[in-house]
Amino acid sequence: MRPRFLSRGRPRRTALAVAFAAVLALTGLGTVTQQAVAAADPLISASRPVSASSIESANFPAGAVVDGDPASRWASNWTDPSWIQIDLGGTAAISKVELDWEAAYASGFQLQVSPDASAWTSIYSTTTGTGGVQNLAVNGSGRYIRMYATNRATQYGYSLYEFKVFGQVTTGTSGYVLANPQVTGVTPSTYNPPHAYFHEFQANCTANHNLPDDPIVFAGQPGKSHMHTFLGNTTTEANSTLASLQAGSTSCLAPGDKSGYWMPTMYDGDTAVNPVGLQTIYYKSSVNDYTSVRPFPPGLKFVVGSPSATSTQFATDPGFVAGWECGNSYHNIDLPIDCPGGGQVNVRFQAPSCWNGLYLDTPDHKSHMAYPVNGSCPADHPVALPMIEFKMAFPANTANMSQLHLSSGRGFSFHYDFFNAWDAPTLAAMVNHCIIGGLQCDSRGYDETQPSKGAALNAQYLLP
Repeated sequence: MRPRFLSRGRPRRTALAVAFAAVLALTGLGTVTQQAVAAADPLISASRPVSASSIESANFPAGAVVDGDPASRWASNWTDPSWIQIDLGGTAAISKVELDWEAAYASGFQLQVSPDASAWTSIYSTTTGTGGVQNLAVNGSGRYIRMYATNRATQYGYSLYEFKVFGQVTTGTSGYVLANPQVTGVTPSTYNPPHAYFHEFQANCTANHNLPDDPIVFAGQPGKSHMHTFLGNTTTEANSTLASLQAGSTSCLAPGDKSGYWMPTMYDGDTAVNPVGLQTIYYKSSVNDYTSVRPFPPGLKFVVGSPSATSTQFATDPGFVAGWECGNSYHNIDLPIDCPGGGQVNVRFQAPSCWNGLYLDTPDHKSHMAYPVNGSCPADHPVALPMIEFKMAFPANTANMSQLHLSSGRGFSFHYDFFNAWDAPTLAAMVNHCIIGGLQCDSRGYDETQPSKGAALNAQYLLP
């Protein structure tokens, strides 16, 4: 272990950077480092998988260089050569690298890129490295990037506080889709402001088509999925993208909501049973500090629940609200077989609403989202977004419900998908007026119990 006196203090930020960070903190927009402000491209290495040739001890893991913590660091064994590499999740056009060295730095090293972590191409090389904070303009492309060190400036190993990579990433085989811009530096709010009873608005949309497609789980693979019932955007299919959804039309009352919503199709025997009429999709605050909720980023997508869930998993899922209901039969884990009092079959299920700020999608289509804990978002998913709650109503043949089932299986396999394609100004107006404004709004953003507050949208459900 190297003596502690070799460790330097952290570089001091300029007054301008400190003031800018303070403004961002006050506005709830998170923080941006001085270097990131200067860069034209976003940070693409945050929280990415990292590996290294060696670590000095468990106290100095490789992942420390992408964790955003200026006090944590990676340290190698005292050998040459040594390396540390980052998986960017997809082919990246890299424009800048920041290396933030501890006292044990490299005087000689290369920055290398690779499509497969096997064949490497150098995009930067030096034998006169200076240590400290190095901002290096580079031009390279690859899924993997590594710092390959050949000459130690001290008798010890190599040690980095941060290894930041800036550029643009396309979706790679890993399934990670980076947000642009990313939201970093957010601390989950624990503030508990005075509450109105509601902080919500509705999206009212009809079911408009059924397809064996899933543009999230089986993107670009028509017919690969079990049958889904699609609401909202009328063009949603296996090849849907944010651009295609935004160019499409919608069956929601608000023309600005071109999002794709879909769920497994219900069947009565072999006959599809689609929800009839306008369905209710709530957008709510699920954190105590409703003033911290911000709109969904364009292109965010996720899956809620699981088609492979067991009855216990369905009943204990954090999104579970009331299970299946029909007539006077409530809280059913599976589809009810009778409907005392008659009516329709209803289900309600809530989505996670805390985002990690980094990815619009992840390989499991869930890990970038999380449910709040005790009224606050967890530290690794600090960005509070609206909580979506599906409230679906299916017509029922109350004389015989024994043949009801979902395309995904039993009733406890219910799940749904969301692909955000809202018009950004429209969504922002609804979130600000209704959720942050503490109102119980309809799909116009109007609270009939507080008419003096007005509506976010006009009579045509458009921005005034």
